Amino acid sequence: MIYKVYFAQILFTTSVFIVEIIDQLTPFLTFTRDQWADLRKSVPLKLTEQDLKPLLGFNEELSLDEVRTIYLPLTRLINYYIEENLRRQTVLNRFLGSNSPTMPYIISIAGSVSVGKSTSARILQSLLSHWPLERKVDLITTDGFLYPLAKLQQENLLQKKGFPVSYDTAKLIRFLADIKSGKHAVKAPIYSHLTYDIVPNQFDIVDQPDILILEGLNVLQTGASKANQTFVSDFVDFSIYVDAEEYLLKEWYIKRFLKFRQSAFSNPNSYFKHYANLSEEEAIATASRIWDEINGLNLNQNILPTRERANLILRKSANHEVAEVRLRK
Repeated sequence: MIYKVYFAQILFTTSVFIVEIIDQLTPFLTFTRDQWADLRKSVPLKLTEQDLKPLLGFNEELSLDEVRTIYLPLTRLINYYIEENLRRQTVLNRFLGSNSPTMPYIISIAGSVSVGKSTSARILQSLLSHWPLERKVDLITTDGFLYPLAKLQQENLLQKKGFPVSYDTAKLIRFLADIKSGKHAVKAPIYSHLTYDIVPNQFDIVDQPDILILEGLNVLQTGASKANQTFVSDFVDFSIYVDAEEYLLKEWYIKRFLKFRQSAFSNPNSYFKHYANLSEEEAIATASRIWDEINGLNLNQNILPTRERANLILRKSANHEVAEVRLRK
């Protein structure tokens, strides 16, 4: 009996040692929801319920408690990083003997279709605009850098829309290079989810913001490595990946599809107007098939493999609440 107890103690000690070693090897610190909330400290919440509503995605119902718990600590952290970045720029200018303008701080937000990237981006934009001081914070989505619908059809890429191959990555990189170099009035193409296409001759103008938030599926993507190749992530100062189990993502996508069927799809100008008359059963089957054949495939082949490259991972559970935060050490 003594030997059994002693052997059990050895096994327990060995298991603890292995867990500690694995924890030391990971590049991330992991926080529970409550642990992360404690890091808010004294950051004030200036958003009201009325302010929050227009920031939410089509199928999301986040509360102010979620903003306090998850996004205020994140805002506090990003502000520390921005301060450090400004100090580094000052040191570089001193070394070079120059007085170059301050470079915009670029934050990227990646993740799957239907995970809530856009909502996270809009909440961060609102919070960072007003704390600790007034800042100019612009938000651009990479949808505008998709190839036009006609080109995707011509090159048989419509079933790959959202995959890295469907983006004009060279144009996106030129846009980011212009932003980082401090150019005035840099144009970003506008994408319409209604027409499923780039809006001709219309642009968002980005004019020397303090912060640029770049939101998109593949902003952490590197693709096939080539000599001297430049990536989107080379211009990013802080990257966020919004994460969730695939079964939740598929469930959220189907719910969103059903809501669109009752609203946007009924618009005669909608590219998807042929879905408006589907029965609920047909709509669920259609959305499920689209997920399996396109969005789920893109997630597993291209998006999910980039997750570990992020500086911070927000891990969502049901109801779009963040259950765990992982921060790169």
